[in-house]
Amino acid sequence: MNPNCARCSKIVYPTEKVNCLDKFWHKACFHCETCKMTLNMKNYKGYEKKPYCNAHYPKQSFTMVADTPENLRLKQQSELQSQVRYKEEFEKNKGKGFSVVADTPELQRIKKTQDQISNIKYHEEFEKSRMGPSGGEGLEPERRDPQESSYRRPQEQQQPHHIPASTPVYQQPQQQPVAQSYGGYKEPAAPVSIQRSAPGGGGKRYRAVYDYSAADEDEVSFQDGDTIVNVQQIDDGWMYGTVERTGDTGMLPANYVEAI
Repeated sequence: MNPNCARCSKIVYPTEKVNCLDKFWHKACFHCETCKMTLNMKNYKGYEKKPYCNAHYPKQSFTMVADTPENLRLKQQSELQSQVRYKEEFEKNKGKGFSVVADTPELQRIKKTQDQISNIKYHEEFEKSRMGPSGGEGLEPERRDPQESSYRRPQEQQQPHHIPASTPVYQQPQQQPVAQSYGGYKEPAAPVSIQRSAPGGGGKRYRAVYDYSAADEDEVSFQDGDTIVNVQQIDDGWMYGTVERTGDTGMLPANYVEAI
C-alpha cells in the first residue's frame, strides 16, 4: 500500500516518492518551510522533522539564566571549594619543587666523571701553587697530556712524595771536571751531566699505562708503554725506579704503572 505525502496528504507513488525525516514526500512537496524552494537529499537541512534550506535554517539561541540568589550562592560555593582544593594541593606539594631523578647507570657514570675532573683540577692547582715563584723559578712548566684527564682514576689523588729515611737513594757521585792546559793556558772544563743510575739489587719490573711528566727534580718522566726496572715501593702513592728507555732514575707515581 502506498503511503501518503507529509505535505499534501495525497498518495505518494514510488516514481515520485522521497523518503526523508521519517516521512514520505512528493518531490514537488519536499520544499523549504519558509521560502518554498524545492529541495533534494543533498541540500536540505532538517529541524524538528521539517525541511529547510541553508538560508532559512532556524538559528538555535541559548536562553539566559537569571543571576538569582541561589545561583550566586552556588557559584560562590564552587569558588570556595576550588580555592580549598588548590590550597590543599599547594600545602601537600610544598617543598617538592625538584622532581626525583632515578639514579640510572648513565647518571652514575656522569657523576663519576665529574668527580674525576674535579680531582684533576684540584691536583693541578696544588702543583701550580707548590711550584710557585719561590720553588719553581727557572724550571720548565709541567706539560701534561690533554687526554690524561680521561685516564685517571678517582682515587689517584697523589700524596706528597717523600723518601723515608730507611730507603737509600742511589746517585752517581759527582765527578770534578778536569781542566786541560795548553802551554800555560788552562781551558775551563766542560760541565759533566749527572745521570741518576738505577739502585742496586733485583727490583721489580713495571710497565707504564699512562704518560707522565716530571713535576719535580727528583721525579722521572715516561710514556705509555715504557718499562720501569729496579722498582722499589716507597709508600702507597710513590715508587722509585729507572726508566729503561731513557735511563733516568727517580720518583714515579704508583697509579701510573702496573706490574709486569
